[in-house]
Amino acid sequence: MRAILGIGNPGMKYQRNRHNAGFLVLNYFANNFALSFNPSKGDYYYSEGLIDNNKFFLILPTTYVNNSGIAAKQFLDLYHYSLKDFLVICDDINLPTGKIRMRSSGGDGGHNGLASIIYHLNSDQFPRLRIGIGDEFEDGFLADYVLSDFDEGEQEKLNLSFKNASILIKEFIYGGIDAMQNANSKLYNENNSSEIS
Repeated sequence: MRAILGIGNPGMKYQRNRHNAGFLVLNYFANNFALSFNPSKGDYYYSEGLIDNNKFFLILPTTYVNNSGIAAKQFLDLYHYSLKDFLVICDDINLPTGKIRMRSSGGDGGHNGLASIIYHLNSDQFPRLRIGIGDEFEDGFLADYVLSDFDEGEQEKLNLSFKNASILIKEFIYGGIDAMQNANSKLYNENNSSEIS
């Protein structure tokens, strides 16, 4: 079984924020499979799904981004998933808007949500999928930028990004990180390196 956690801030006012790219991807994926999210006894909403007999969970923390690790630990303490079967999706200012990048493990890259998960799990050995949100902000305005909404001009790039991310999530559910990496290489070639990295 696999589990996928999206990083973001709860609440309607943050719904379309750049910092909520992880939430947006999971909601996009859930909508494609007619899945809904339910409250848990912990600090997260979850959806339980089945694709071709492959069971999976989608997780949306109810904490703010900086405390994403609380929900991750609660879920893993309850279900005892291996970290290699636990995928985290987040935004990344180091990638152009719409570009996606996957890694099988690694540091937080300056992302407070990833830092929180690494801290609470005491490990960085979990796969992650980063969604590019660009870096069009002046020095000292990072917080304002990540909490701003995507604009209409970015929607086409986001649609392709979410579509490709959904393909990778599905492959992760089927075959874990190896299947996801194979699909990522295929997408990279199909997009001529423009969207996938």
